[in-house]
Amino acid sequence: MIQELRILDKETLFDTEAHYVIPRYQRAYAWEDEEIVQLIDDINDSTGDYYIGSLVVAKVKGKVKGKVETYEVVDGQQRLTTLYLLLHYLVSYGGLEGEVGKTLSFDCRPNSNYTLTHIQGLLLDRNSLADNEDRLEQSIMNGLKVIDQKFTTGDAINVADFIDRLKSVILYRIEVPEHTDLNRYFEIMNTRGEQLEQHDILKAQLMGYLSDRCEQEFFARVWDACSDMTGYVQMHFAKEEREKIFGSGWNNEPSDDWNDYEVCLAMEQGEDHKVSIMSIIEPSFEVEVSDGKLEDDKTKIRFESVIGFPHFLLHVLRVFLSVESISMDEEKVLGRLLDDKRLLNDFNEVIFYGRMGGKRIKDNKGEFARRFIMFLLRSRFLFDQFIIKRESIGDDQDGRWSLKELCTSGAWSAKKPYYANTRLRYENEWEKTYAPRNKESLMIQSALRVSYTSPKVMHWITELLVWLFTNNETERYKLTDEAERIAAEAVKDNFLELDNYELGVQTPHVVFNYLDYLLWKKDKETYEDFVFEFRNSVEHWYPQNPSEGTFETWDRVDTFGNLCIISRSVNSKFSNLSPESKMQTFERMVQRGSLKLRIMGNIIKEGCSSQDWVKHACREHEEEMLELLKKRTEELLR
Repeated sequence: MIQELRILDKETLFDTEAHYVIPRYQRAYAWEDEEIVQLIDDINDSTGDYYIGSLVVAKVKGKVKGKVETYEVVDGQQRLTTLYLLLHYLVSYGGLEGEVGKTLSFDCRPNSNYTLTHIQGLLLDRNSLADNEDRLEQSIMNGLKVIDQKFTTGDAINVADFIDRLKSVILYRIEVPEHTDLNRYFEIMNTRGEQLEQHDILKAQLMGYLSDRCEQEFFARVWDACSDMTGYVQMHFAKEEREKIFGSGWNNEPSDDWNDYEVCLAMEQGEDHKVSIMSIIEPSFEVEVSDGKLEDDKTKIRFESVIGFPHFLLHVLRVFLSVESISMDEEKVLGRLLDDKRLLNDFNEVIFYGRMGGKRIKDNKGEFARRFIMFLLRSRFLFDQFIIKRESIGDDQDGRWSLKELCTSGAWSAKKPYYANTRLRYENEWEKTYAPRNKESLMIQSALRVSYTSPKVMHWITELLVWLFTNNETERYKLTDEAERIAAEAVKDNFLELDNYELGVQTPHVVFNYLDYLLWKKDKETYEDFVFEFRNSVEHWYPQNPSEGTFETWDRVDTFGNLCIISRSVNSKFSNLSPESKMQTFERMVQRGSLKLRIMGNIIKEGCSSQDWVKHACREHEEEMLELLKKRTEELLR
């Protein structure tokens, strides 16, 4: 049975006459910042009825109390739990009328159930269960924290408008037949093939603009190679085609002339992979492994992109419009957000309302498809070489920031790829001179990456790609300066020009991360161990609400000098402790944190009391940090 349920109004998802149980074979609540933010943004950006997906359930036979039916959740529990937290939050803080009720529980997860049972109390007073901190499920607590920040910090969402949009959100509840083997069904649900995505439809649409079969096949090979965002695009082509497109060293920038691909148009996909049966049965026979996997573990990804293919397409389309000087009809502009749900819409806007070379694209669709597929390939090549990735080597599970280019060693059939730091150098410059420039570019890009966690607002990638296309190889050593300019401009527009340094937790994250970059660059030797991480919580060094009134409150706690950016796990530990207590208890944690936090910690360690911090030390620290920000920003943007 399939039932259409609205999140609010009439037939609601969390009707008090239904109870959902997350069974033990399901994992615990595990959504992190990115998934939660994405769900909230998708709802907030929706217009009209918005279908949020499906919830697969099985009715639990014999479990009916009064009118309350119990459903076991087979698929969709992460989304369901997030919606449950979101509605409780809106009831507490958003003026949402009605009640959610205790309509969700976990089977055999006491911490999760304890947290959900006390959710209203926790929302009203985080410290109400301080004595039972060990009984709280931290993943659920983090979910509430993320939701709160979406409505209270930065570009906060208007709660009333959000609730109105929430009334149009619909979810399908699909009830599986009685006697279904739920464990088997769950396994199938989690190993089933992917549904057709918008980028698959776009591929078919653009290929349909080409009438020549060879052109269509070549288009498909390039598209498929670019769509695999693991590793480097060269390695997603067969070796023979790789050399024809990227040269004998596999690292030449692809051509922008369709005629240069004529030799590839006649090639069959995987043509150079044809081998005889006699070769296959030889003990020495090996299948070539793409660089996207680690040599010691063929299932583990070595290089991981900072964005997925749908968002990459949205970046490339915007770069294409800029670089190829595509004009649009009056009042037809692409949205500011890089919304993957508008992928087809954005491309159709360009195709039906754009002009290329003075001609309407809708009258020259074949030429548009040819130009775009070449541009996509060139964009992916530049993206791989000049935009940071996450790289995993050996037993490194989390990976590290990486800015490398693909090189080759050996010749002919013995040729193999290896990876070296991307050369950001003057012509004929020695490696020891340009190596620091590569590190600086990696650091400022990772600062931007952790500042803008949602792929919808990672406009810095678009800007860097436009810059790479409009600056030739001899000028690309300035990539670091361009990335720094992007960060400085964001700091100037969203902070320095406001002339208000008491924004508290609404201070943009890019301000802290750019400041940390400047501090690192100023003293690389001292901060040699520093790396940019996803520190997503703005914290007061001198707390807003001192613990149990043990010391005085301060009306200037929101000033920039008193703020730092930390991870949420650190934030929960810092709580409402004084600066001295934070250093005494968590000094090691402070010294592994952001550079501004380390500096504040050192000020306290050198004998500054909380009273001294309030009276003068905070102001002096703020003036020093602001001077560093202002000076470099003025240098870059004048």
